[in-house]
Amino acid sequence: MNISTPNLQKEFRIVGKSVKREDVIEKVTGEGTYVADLKPVGMLYGKIKRADVAHARIKRIDVSRALAYPGVKAVLTHEDVPRVLHYGSPHPRSASCTRDQYILDNKVRFQGEGVAAIAAVSEEIADEALDLIEVEYEELPAVFTPEEAVLPGAPLIHDVGPGGNLVLDPVKVERGDVEKGFAEADFILEGEFSGGRPVPAYMEPNVCLADWDGSSKLTFWTSTQSSFMVRGILAEVLGLPVNKVRVLVDHMGGGFGAKQDCFQHEFLCALLAKATRRPVRMEFTRHETFIAGRSRHPFRLWLKQGFRNDGTITARDMKIVYDSGAYGSHGPGVTTVGTNSATSLYRCKNVRLEGRCVYTNTPIAGAFRGYGVVQTYYALDIQMDEAAVRLGVDPAELKLKNAVREGDIAPSGHPIVGHGLEACILHGITGFDWKGRKNRNRTSVPDRPQLKKGVGIGCEMHGSSAYPGIREQGNAIVKVNEDGSVTLMTGAAGLGTGAHTALAQIVAEEMGVRFESVSVVHGDTDAVPWDIGAFASHTTYLVGSAARIAAGKAREGVLERASSKFDLPVEDLTLVDGMICVAGKPDAAMTMAEAMGPSRGIPAANILGNGTYEPTKSYSFAAHFVEVTVDTETGLVQVDRVMPVHDVGKVIHPIAAQGQIEGGIQQGIGHTLSEDYVIDTSTGRSLNAGLVDYKMPLSMDMPEIETVILEAAPDPSGPWGAKGVGEDPIIAIGPAIANAIHDAIGVRFHHYPITPEDILTALKQKEGQ
Repeated sequence: MNISTPNLQKEFRIVGKSVKREDVIEKVTGEGTYVADLKPVGMLYGKIKRADVAHARIKRIDVSRALAYPGVKAVLTHEDVPRVLHYGSPHPRSASCTRDQYILDNKVRFQGEGVAAIAAVSEEIADEALDLIEVEYEELPAVFTPEEAVLPGAPLIHDVGPGGNLVLDPVKVERGDVEKGFAEADFILEGEFSGGRPVPAYMEPNVCLADWDGSSKLTFWTSTQSSFMVRGILAEVLGLPVNKVRVLVDHMGGGFGAKQDCFQHEFLCALLAKATRRPVRMEFTRHETFIAGRSRHPFRLWLKQGFRNDGTITARDMKIVYDSGAYGSHGPGVTTVGTNSATSLYRCKNVRLEGRCVYTNTPIAGAFRGYGVVQTYYALDIQMDEAAVRLGVDPAELKLKNAVREGDIAPSGHPIVGHGLEACILHGITGFDWKGRKNRNRTSVPDRPQLKKGVGIGCEMHGSSAYPGIREQGNAIVKVNEDGSVTLMTGAAGLGTGAHTALAQIVAEEMGVRFESVSVVHGDTDAVPWDIGAFASHTTYLVGSAARIAAGKAREGVLERASSKFDLPVEDLTLVDGMICVAGKPDAAMTMAEAMGPSRGIPAANILGNGTYEPTKSYSFAAHFVEVTVDTETGLVQVDRVMPVHDVGKVIHPIAAQGQIEGGIQQGIGHTLSEDYVIDTSTGRSLNAGLVDYKMPLSMDMPEIETVILEAAPDPSGPWGAKGVGEDPIIAIGPAIANAIHDAIGVRFHHYPITPEDILTALKQKEGQ
């Protein structure tokens, strides 16, 4: 990894350093406590009975045999739970979610949907009792693709919504005069693109634990990215004030966006615990993480662009359809973000965009890293590569010519800060030896003529706190203890990314204390300030800004306290490495403990800094340069080398940022070449809901990665210019690989995953032509 840094006015002591993460030891030794490790006295095990049909009404459900089974303590059906429609996303009453789910319903909308729940003294007994529940269905006609779902007379999956099987009204964006732009073009490119249903496959399955106390307060442990969202939705659906719901989140084994929803099992777990007056834990099997978790939205996209012979884009026309599955979840948000994103990345004054999201009788699609834009930019970037071939120019140069720059309007409607994308492309052209590799490639590997080499470039931009139409807020509290140590209180969840370490660095840097003196309290909705959730690449940007504000206020309090002890003005004091020093008097100093602690009858100080930050919209950028080898005999594609170049504004923790980039690349390679959760489009049955048949790249499949982190375009709205990085790498890698495959074998693919079978079929067609 290398970091390119412009001249900065501030000399940092802690920010920009790869300090040791506080949670490392307990995680690598297995001492860290996850929800599945909890087992309070008297705990019961919850399980869900799942439908084996894709669309049906429940005519009859008989739980008597299950309820009588030894060890079973409670059984719930749709007749036993509150009938309240709820939201499944963290943005209630906004354009990015829809209210269309019941806890349990008398109608089944996808195969695998829960129809009943059991609490028993062991998992084995709960599983056995599930088989004793008798369900009689009245099967209904089903639709398994968006194309079927929007046909006239198609069976309706929901009674809510704008009509038909649309999740929301079409999202439409228009700028300029598209028809005039096409008339001015020297040539026009038009193509259709599509993508499958990759799943996040996080290591820790969805799991929760519920317990009610004697005052009818619910304590709820869960693996979620948004504890306050869970608290709010649970309280609303269960008819409780929020102070009667306490949500706890400690360690998490990944989420990648998909744990933003409030899931069916979380409501059922709370209700089973209430019915039995005993703690209940519910944990998904790996199979359930597929059928009842969340995937990326499958999509189909039509894209038409006009180009002048000098490479200028004159017009862009796009229509995209997302498959939401049986419920809306994040479909409205994904559609809004994905559609608006096509206004940007490559400059174009004349755009006409339409996004639709459609219900189908398939498992639910939700939030996933690269929210909505993985699909859009995959198409946009590949078509730019096609335009370069048509023009006979270097694809990197064409993308550089059209890259968005300072002052251009981002998808959020805000002006872009800096020339981040331009800087990423320029750095990669040189660092990757792009032109040299491109000239050397397209030739066979010596002595192995079936192996073809190719290079490709993929670009992206992604927002922090940049959801259209959503106002976000970050909050933090910094407390200074009587011994001079500092505690940061944050509601931001830790997904395993090291976010809490970065937040502690920001606090230490701003206050002027050592990093080791800052601890982080998180994950308890009764103790920490409200937080919107850890997603959208905004934790460091949004919560980090709030933490910096809080730390600045706490620092002022410390200096005011010290000024009374020194009997000097605050302006004469500085706080560096936990020492309060007097300007011009190197021998006059006081430790934080001396300033804060009690002395001579003076009580210890009570200093709290409260930070709230409502951000503007920030965008980070990346260009990925890729080299691949395609085996024309087997169809296998090997990604040999990747140079990801990312502009993050200001890097807070370099190793953590590098880890985010490399992890995103691994997921993106999987999405592009092998990963697809397949649903039978005649029955709605899941065909590969497990890690044996769902093929993810493993460590031995990873290429050589030379990560480059640029600080080319700091955004003043973030802490010292810091922007997001978490989602960016999964977006740029896909089109880079697809473009490299074309460079190697001269075949263009407009879909993902690009499987060996696809490669061989395309090569045969090429030979036939």
